[in-house]
Amino acid sequence: MSRRGAQPCPTRNARSSSVAETQKSARQLDAVERSLAADEDCGGQLMLLAAVRGGVKLADGEVLETHIRFHLADGAKEQIAPELAEDLIDLVHAYLK
Repeated sequence: MSRRGAQPCPTRNARSSSVAETQKSARQLDAVERSLAADEDCGGQLMLLAAVRGGVKLADGEVLETHIRFHLADGAKEQIAPELAEDLIDLVHAYLK
């Protein structure tokens, strides 16, 4: 889903880290599906789901941080104060914990 005028994530490192975390979450979600289909222990299923949730939150935080840095701070045409960008990034990370 793309918006008109939207720009991709600017840095290869941020993108590759998020892609790797998303791939890991996909494998973990596959494990959840296999566990549910096999009617395995619900405790193990909950642990698998917690791992998926953690991975998604991590990827979400990385993408948001990159977005903030690119569109509001480092690469933005109209930059905000660097300390405001850092405060916003800290707030996002705290919210996603």
